[in-house]
Amino acid sequence: MFEMIANIPVFLPEFTGTLLQVVGSRKSFVPLRLGFCQPDACVFQGLVLQAFFLGNSCYLVARQEAELLRHYLQAATSDNTRKAYRSAIRQFEKWGGRLPSDRDTVVRYLLARGEALNPRTLDLHLTAISQWHHYQGLIDPVSDPVVRKTMEGVRRTHGQPKRKAKALRLEHVAQMVNHLRQLPDTKKKLRDIALVLTGFFGAFRRSELVAIQIGDLVWEPEGLLIRLSRSKTDQQAVGLVRALPFGAPGCCPAMAMKNWIELADINEGSVFRPVNRWDKVQPKALNPGGINQLLKTLGNACQFDFVPDLSSHSFRRGLSTSAARERVDFELIKKQGGWKSDATVWEYIEEGQQFNNNAALVLMEKLEALVGNV
Repeated sequence: MFEMIANIPVFLPEFTGTLLQVVGSRKSFVPLRLGFCQPDACVFQGLVLQAFFLGNSCYLVARQEAELLRHYLQAATSDNTRKAYRSAIRQFEKWGGRLPSDRDTVVRYLLARGEALNPRTLDLHLTAISQWHHYQGLIDPVSDPVVRKTMEGVRRTHGQPKRKAKALRLEHVAQMVNHLRQLPDTKKKLRDIALVLTGFFGAFRRSELVAIQIGDLVWEPEGLLIRLSRSKTDQQAVGLVRALPFGAPGCCPAMAMKNWIELADINEGSVFRPVNRWDKVQPKALNPGGINQLLKTLGNACQFDFVPDLSSHSFRRGLSTSAARERVDFELIKKQGGWKSDATVWEYIEEGQQFNNNAALVLMEKLEALVGNV
């Protein structure tokens, strides 16, 4: 794992998945797992050499610095991104690739997997391979013109439209809530009503919904404020707030949340939790996958014909497109969903208004008048 040059351990780039640390008076070395995407090896080599030369008296200091560095490096990348990169690297290595890699190997990988994988998946794989080389201080084979040209050819040959989650309309949400209200009174029933209404009117992602804590709720005379300590668009934890005003009892997310919390007697911790078959509320947070499953279950119960296209993102797309159809102001839509990109919001607005703001509609009205005069 390391070479001894003049009795000094030298960190090798090909093993940058680990940090070699000095252990005990024998100065033996063990790997310290750091996860995917590490910085230049020289940073870790410096920490290792520092511990090696200073001896046991400063070993703890060097180790604390290494642990702190690992913590900050891991915090710089979201868990979902890290998982996606690791999965991509595993698939590349399962095919036969090795890291570090070279241009010819990456090109052969694209040729072998170009037909089987969606081009967007291959793009992710290339990004993972590129990031690995970048943070090791090695030449990035993905940046080679031949690799880029090959990938462009794969996109043009095998590209497919991105499959989007079905945007829930107000009538769909009404059907779901009406179905739930007809069920026997249980804790799960109130939880599901609160989930659907809060998810839709708050335009929440599933990761945000399951992360809501009792301490994140601020009750005001006008409604409920939900403070998000961290979000996909707020990785630096600046803080986002979603406001849910009080509305009519039958469709008010704030009142639905209050009813669920009081019945479940939740005083701290996660707001949305699993409920077992005996209607017992569990102490842990609801799994994000449970929200998708709930939507599909409700979709089947309501006999929707788009159940396969339902997912937690249906809440966000639904709120934005429904608001657009009702001519809600751009800034209000953007604020409620916490979107950073204006382009994303405009895309949703255009989708919601694609029939109302339509050149064909204006011409058909004109044609109707002309036909009537003939």
